[in-house]
Amino acid sequence: MVKVQISAVTSIYYVSQKYYMQTIDQKSTKKAWSRAISQPATEFSATQLPILAGKIPAGLRGTLYRNGPARLERNGIRVGHWFDGDGAILAVNFTNVEAVAVYRYVQTKGYQEETAAGKLLYGNYGMTAPGIIWNQWIKPVKNAANTSVLALPDKLLALWEGGKPYALDLQTLETCGEDDLGSLTKELSYSAHYKQDKNTGEIFNFGVTPGLNATLNVYKSELTGKIIQTAIHQLEGVPLIHDFVLAGQYLIFFISPVRLNLWPVLVGTSNYSDSLEWHPELGTQIIVLDRESLSLVSRGETESWFQWHFANGYVDPSGAVIVDIARYEDFQTNQYLREVATGETHTIANSTFSQVQLNPQTGKVIKIEQLSNQHCEFPSVPPQTVGQFSRYTYMSGFQPGTDVGKELLNIIACFDHKTGTLTQANIGENRYPSEPIYVQNPQNSGQGWLLTVVYDGNTHGSEVWIFASDRLNTEPICRLGLPSVIPHSFHGTWKPA
Repeated sequence: MVKVQISAVTSIYYVSQKYYMQTIDQKSTKKAWSRAISQPATEFSATQLPILAGKIPAGLRGTLYRNGPARLERNGIRVGHWFDGDGAILAVNFTNVEAVAVYRYVQTKGYQEETAAGKLLYGNYGMTAPGIIWNQWIKPVKNAANTSVLALPDKLLALWEGGKPYALDLQTLETCGEDDLGSLTKELSYSAHYKQDKNTGEIFNFGVTPGLNATLNVYKSELTGKIIQTAIHQLEGVPLIHDFVLAGQYLIFFISPVRLNLWPVLVGTSNYSDSLEWHPELGTQIIVLDRESLSLVSRGETESWFQWHFANGYVDPSGAVIVDIARYEDFQTNQYLREVATGETHTIANSTFSQVQLNPQTGKVIKIEQLSNQHCEFPSVPPQTVGQFSRYTYMSGFQPGTDVGKELLNIIACFDHKTGTLTQANIGENRYPSEPIYVQNPQNSGQGWLLTVVYDGNTHGSEVWIFASDRLNTEPICRLGLPSVIPHSFHGTWKPA
C-alpha cells in the first residue's frame, strides 16, 4: 500500500461537447476554479513579476513556458469543449536579478478570422461549425494551438492534436506562422506529446491521419526540430491516440479501445468528441517500434483501459519494458472533460498511477500493478531521465476529501519509486496549480525545483510557485504574482538559459 505524506495537488483535463448557444451566467454558484475560465484571458507584454514570498533560487536561470486554452467564448457564446479554446502561451524568464513574464494568444489563422468577425466561425474537437451544415466543409476545424509547447534552439512551437505546430518567437511570443518542420505535408499532423532524449537531442513524435483505417505517422527529428526520418504504420479503425512512450531503444503505443465513428463527422452531423465510442471488447492494442529504424518490433493486446498520459518508460535489467501511466478503467474522463468548458462538472472519472511490465519482443504484457490509489494526471519525470529509470514521478491530483466530480485537480505530488511514498504539496483551499514542471539545479545535479502556475480562487489571481523538489510538503520557496489571470492550462516545458 502506498504511503502518503499529506499536503495538496491540481489537475486539468480535456473536455468534449457539442456546439451549443450558451450565454455566460453572471450569477453562477459554480466552484472557485470556474472563474478562471469564465472570461477570455487578458494578454500582457513583458512585465517584471513582484515577489510575494521567499526569493528566486540562485541557480534558476531559464524560461518556463505553458500553453492552454485561454478563450472559451466569443460574443457571449461558449465553445463546446475545453479543447476548443484558443491557445495562449505564458513565458516566465528567470535571470540573475528578476523574473519577467509575457502572455500572448497564438495568432492562428482561425483566431485572427474569428477576432475580425467577432464570433465563432469554426468547428473543433467538441463542436461543429456554427450555421448551415455545409459550413463543416468550408471551415471544418480550427487549429487551436492550445495543448503543449516545444522549445527549440531558435523558436517555440505551440502544439495541438490535429494539425501542424505554430512557431513563435522565444522571447516576445510573436507568432511566426505554421511550421512544417521540413517534412509535414498538408494532411499530416504533429502531436502535442513529443518525447526528447536529452542525451542525444533526438525528438520523437507522431500524428494520426484518419481514414476507414487510420495511419500512424511516426517522426524522428534532430535537435533543431527538423524531421530527419519518418515511418508509416497502419491502424485498425480510427483510434484516439494522445500520447506514447519512449523506453530505451523502443517507442511504444498503447491504443485504448476508443474508436471514432467517422461518418457523422464527415457529413457534419456530429463533432469528433461525440463520435468517439468506447469498445472494451477490442482490448488495448500495443505497438512496439525500434527507435533507430522506426520499424515494427511487435504487436500485442491486453486488457481494456484508457489513458491520456504516460509518465515514462524504461528497459529494466531483464530486458522488460516498464511503463508508468495514469490509468482509467473506462472512458468517463471524456464526459468529465466535456463538462469543464461549462464551468461545472458532475462526472466522476478517477485514474490511478499504475505500472505495466511488457515483453517488447512479443508485445505481451507480463504484469500490471497499481502504484497508488490516489487520483493521478499529468505525470512526468525529470527531462534528463525520459526513457530511462527515474526514481521520482511528478503529477497532479486531488487533495484528500475533494469532491472529485465537481473539482479540478488541486494538488501537485511526487511519487518515490524507491520508498513507495507519495508526497503532496500544500496548495490550500480553492487554489488550482498547473502540471508540475521539474527543473534541475545546474549547480547540483541531485537537486531541483518544481514550477507550477497557481490560480487562486480566493483572490481571483494567478501566481508562479517554486518548490524545492525534495521538500514538496513544505512551503514554496518563492511565490511570484502575475498581472492577470492565467486560465487552467494543459502542458508546459522549461528551456535552460
